[in-house]
Amino acid sequence: MAAGHSVDPARWQEAFEGLTSRIAGRFTRVESRRRARKLVLGLLSDLPRKNCWTIAEWAGDRTPDGMQHLLGRAKWDADQVRDDVRAYVVEHLDDDEAVLVVDETGDVKKGTDTVGAQRQYTGTAGRIENAQVAVYVVYAGRRGHAAVDRELYVPRSWTSDPDRCRAAGLGDKTEFATKPELAARMVTRFLDAGHRADWVAGDEVYGGNPRLRAALEERGTGYVLAVACSHEVTTGAGKFRADMLARKVPKRAWQKLSAGAGATGHRFYDWAVIDLTGPRPGSRQLLIRRNRTTGELAYYRCYSTAPVPLAELVRVAGSRWRVEEFFQSGKGLAALDEHQVRRYPSWSRWVTLAMLAHAFLAVVRADEHARHLAPGTLIPLTCNEIQRLFITLVVRLPALDAAHRLRWSHWRRRHQARSQTSHYRRQAAQA
Repeated sequence: MAAGHSVDPARWQEAFEGLTSRIAGRFTRVESRRRARKLVLGLLSDLPRKNCWTIAEWAGDRTPDGMQHLLGRAKWDADQVRDDVRAYVVEHLDDDEAVLVVDETGDVKKGTDTVGAQRQYTGTAGRIENAQVAVYVVYAGRRGHAAVDRELYVPRSWTSDPDRCRAAGLGDKTEFATKPELAARMVTRFLDAGHRADWVAGDEVYGGNPRLRAALEERGTGYVLAVACSHEVTTGAGKFRADMLARKVPKRAWQKLSAGAGATGHRFYDWAVIDLTGPRPGSRQLLIRRNRTTGELAYYRCYSTAPVPLAELVRVAGSRWRVEEFFQSGKGLAALDEHQVRRYPSWSRWVTLAMLAHAFLAVVRADEHARHLAPGTLIPLTCNEIQRLFITLVVRLPALDAAHRLRWSHWRRRHQARSQTSHYRRQAAQA
């Protein structure tokens, strides 16, 4: 390494081997264990497009059969690996002030056979598309953030058709669950595993759901959940819409506070809080955020077992953007959305290993920031830069000669020819 440079590839390699050893016991066969390691490295690679075909070629395999077997037929439990990822994240990013952030993301898909896919709104496309939607929980602390759980949203069009669910590997008794119900299920799993998080944050999909709020209150878990301007809340003077209460806030009640540091500096807004009443013990407020430039307002339902300062509610509200950062880096760096699978077991395995790959980057980043202060002329190491350096300096792949590349070209063209013939035959039969 260059003289005086703090990056230690050997330490990063040791950290990666430690993480893969952590999940090794989840695989019954050594072949699956080794292939899972290669798949995670492929997810961390600089490939422009990541799927079983490209990762298998990158890793030196002769065909993608092994990678496809790992995702579809090999014996291992993705939920157990998910539990390992959750424990790994909490262990290395542990923070008494951590916030669990819940949100969903969609992946645009073609056809109707991909599990959970239907025409529905997805923020990824910004419109209604044929898409697959999943809900994630991100552990957000001062040292970093990473996803600790995931649930696939299965629409009613699927749960009302047992044969379709069975064909997709979901099981005959799959029941419909809303996105807030999936979020409550994952938060409960997190707490039941013995982990601690005093706060949950989320957008209007979750803030507007009374069952989710009640479930969190029963566990004594605080929340700052966004709600719509039309959301009704109860004060000592009666029930009001959130936007009507905002008009009654006096000028002196607004405070300028930062919702956290962004890429271009602190995100300052004006904030106000109004006390609410409730049927159960605890402190409840309506938090109002005002954009200092446009005057646009946003609203949050808040709960805590005991009163907390306004600055604490603002901090939790600002933590919600961590999930957007996870979606961006999880998809961009670990191919969270590039799975080309149709059945649920394959989907859960791919996204779980992608979560593990991203968690590794987040933990290495936190460790580097704790070990070394970047000089004033450099920003601290980012997950993007760690990924580049890790693949360049640590990962040693077999030399891929021309024969290997030509074999893969021949394999792809043969496979595509078979697929094309099959499509034409099906089209002719339908005609």
